[in-house]
Amino acid sequence: MPAHSGISSRTFKVNMQRVFITGASSGLGAALAQRYAGQGAALGLVARTSSALQALVAGLPDPERHRIYPLDVNDHAALQAAAGDFIAAHGGADIVIANAGISQGTLTEYAEDLAVFTKIFSTNVMATVATFAPFIASMKRQAAAGSRDCRLVGIASVSGIRGLPGAGAYSASKCAVISYCESLRVELRSSGIRVVTIAPGYVDTPMTQVNRYPMPFLMQAPRFAEKAARTIEAGVSYRVIPWQMGIIAKLLRMLPNWLYDAVFARAPHKARKS
Repeated sequence: MPAHSGISSRTFKVNMQRVFITGASSGLGAALAQRYAGQGAALGLVARTSSALQALVAGLPDPERHRIYPLDVNDHAALQAAAGDFIAAHGGADIVIANAGISQGTLTEYAEDLAVFTKIFSTNVMATVATFAPFIASMKRQAAAGSRDCRLVGIASVSGIRGLPGAGAYSASKCAVISYCESLRVELRSSGIRVVTIAPGYVDTPMTQVNRYPMPFLMQAPRFAEKAARTIEAGVSYRVIPWQMGIIAKLLRMLPNWLYDAVFARAPHKARKS
């Protein structure tokens, strides 16, 4: 497993955070990496492109502290090996953030979009499961030894609150992340591991920069990372960021189907790949 050699966790303070992040090379993942590195955390960073990870780490404080794992999160064996390497190097993990995700416009009527549905569900949902799975046993041991600060963090989306036209795959996948994390949260309730679900609204990242429609309450990625880190530290079970989008999300949940359908029937669609 290619990895940037990190120093042993024994050289760190006992309360040093150990944070593992997927989708770390850009956007929300990179902003979260910068946030936690600035707080002195030891990071395990996963993304597909080695050069992007290397560039990210080079700009972080104490780059020798961090380990990089160039891999596709859909390669579950490679993801498990990366988790094992990080646990072995640092004696465990305190925060695991399943952030890797992709978005693309989809329309069910087009046969070629079936493959897009499969790819989005694989990356957004199954890779979240595969990210968390290798850490749970280790975190349970940490909790049994007296650490009550372990966090598994799923990055969902406001788009998962209700189905958006032209984004069936993305909305459904993020809805699945929300429900999966809720199930996991209840399963692990007595284990000492907290499961945190964060549903971002619009954040200025490469994923949203291609959108050709208004994005209310657009946030900059560092601001999102700041609020997300505070949410994770508090162990909040579910939070929409920013709070304004949280209000909109609650209102959307309350709309009867006939009214929701009428309002969103003409909503702009995310672009499909031709």
